[in-house]
Amino acid sequence: MKSIFYIILYFIGFSAAAQNKYETGMQKALALWQAEKPQEALQLFERIASVETTKWLPSFYASQILVFSGFNEKDKTAFTATMAKALTLLNISKTNSGGMSNAEIIVLEAQYYTAWVAFDGQTYGMQYAGKVADLYQKAAVIAANNPRVVLGRAEWDIGSAKFFGGDVSAYCNEVSRAIGLFETFIPESDLHPSGGQKHAIEVQQQNCGK
Repeated sequence: MKSIFYIILYFIGFSAAAQNKYETGMQKALALWQAEKPQEALQLFERIASVETTKWLPSFYASQILVFSGFNEKDKTAFTATMAKALTLLNISKTNSGGMSNAEIIVLEAQYYTAWVAFDGQTYGMQYAGKVADLYQKAAVIAANNPRVVLGRAEWDIGSAKFFGGDVSAYCNEVSRAIGLFETFIPESDLHPSGGQKHAIEVQQQNCGK
């Protein structure tokens, strides 16, 4: 019985050590990203994802870095390669999180298609606009008060209104609501998505006269 007890203790200790290593690595990667070192953060997230093959956060953040970088890419070859890698990582994250029930992943998928529209609206606007709107609707059903869901949807609506020459003021209340939700949002853990308020304030200042 003692041997069984010690074996159990060993595996508990091993599991705790592995979890601590995972958390330390993730915190380091997030710190690198916050320090405006996205490439270093990306490489570390990818290394963690290659080891922690059942967790969704490492591949999620790696994909998010690539999607965000896509908004600043002008070269089509580089953009296409970046987005292909982002999609691969996004699909891994989706699989590991249990499918389309994760609002954070759905928002990232919407941002992925938005990057294509931003890159070439004439080519990809009609192709992906409906998909982006549908994804934000799905995310809102799952997590109506998630500030990234509210902000992403409002920012997409503002962009669409601008494209068609419409009034954006109708969506400014949602931007304000998102800013307020960031104040009270409690992430599932220190590693889960929590950022976006600074960007929400920028969206408000640029589009809502505040």
